[in-house]
Amino acid sequence: MVTYIVRRLFAAVLLLLVVTLVTFVIFFVLPTWAGQSPEAIARSYLGRGTVSQASLNAVMQRLGLNQPLLVHYWEYVKALFVGTNVSDGSLNADGTPQLIHCPAPCFGYSFRNSQPVWPQLTSAFPVTLSIALGAGVLWLVFGVLSGVVSAIKKGSIWDRTSMLVSLAGVSLPVYFILPLATLFLVYNWNLLPNEGYVPFLQNPGSWAANLFLPCACLAFGYAALYTRLTRAGMLDAMNEDFVRTARAKGLPERTVVMKHGLRAAITPIVTIFGLDLGAVLGGAVLVEAAASMHGLGYLAINAINTQDFPVMMGVTLFGAFFIVIANLVVDVLYATLDPRVKL
Repeated sequence: MVTYIVRRLFAAVLLLLVVTLVTFVIFFVLPTWAGQSPEAIARSYLGRGTVSQASLNAVMQRLGLNQPLLVHYWEYVKALFVGTNVSDGSLNADGTPQLIHCPAPCFGYSFRNSQPVWPQLTSAFPVTLSIALGAGVLWLVFGVLSGVVSAIKKGSIWDRTSMLVSLAGVSLPVYFILPLATLFLVYNWNLLPNEGYVPFLQNPGSWAANLFLPCACLAFGYAALYTRLTRAGMLDAMNEDFVRTARAKGLPERTVVMKHGLRAAITPIVTIFGLDLGAVLGGAVLVEAAASMHGLGYLAINAINTQDFPVMMGVTLFGAFFIVIANLVVDVLYATLDPRVKL
């Protein structure tokens, strides 16, 4: 068991390094392959205004655009752990670049708003975390329960209704459901508030009330998928020999379903849940935009619109981190759910 976890931890670290390499290539190498010069890349970091050649040279030097790729990549990774000094292109009185310290973990420095990227990520993360956890609990609980009941009552009215709702959930995107639900539940019927995101420590009741609608609309589509997957897995598991053996031993039907059938069918659900939750933690873009909540998704959209490349890189790495961690957690859970993975 310990060896299995250590192997997965080592694989997770390697995967994070691969993610940093891919992100580095996308933002620094591909533009040069497309014909952009280092001066053009540096100008994109400084903005569209008039920039002096001395300022461009200072930014190219601090960003490592005039360095060999391996050296540039090493400086990029090192900044994540020990921080670095960056230049916004301005010069001191003696003509030397004016340096700004970016403390570790340095995900970059935004020249658009003149602040490091890491504080922006940590400021937006509680919003995304609240939406992801709330929606994750809803879609996992309702999706798995409805899938189990549909499998047990195959062909019944409940089964047909559940599959019809699942089809609607998969077909209707969240950016259609959320504004429509907000129109009726918030503005027409005044059943829910519309105050935006309220921090949990400030007012837990308002935090939950304002997040319920975005979480429920996000969970609707995922729950529909989990219902269909759970139903298919349960139908296969309930026809296995070990389930028939459990019934022949006289075990209660509830024990047979929950302990034997569901445990066999839950393994692929855990895999998908880890990936989905990691992706949502990386930024629930559509939900945050539709609900006007400033989380990681909103931060990414704003960075794209303003061409704030350091913020885009930071959100990409931050989101990839959660996907890798989610995979690691899923691998560890496998050892609990399925003893065969310990071999």
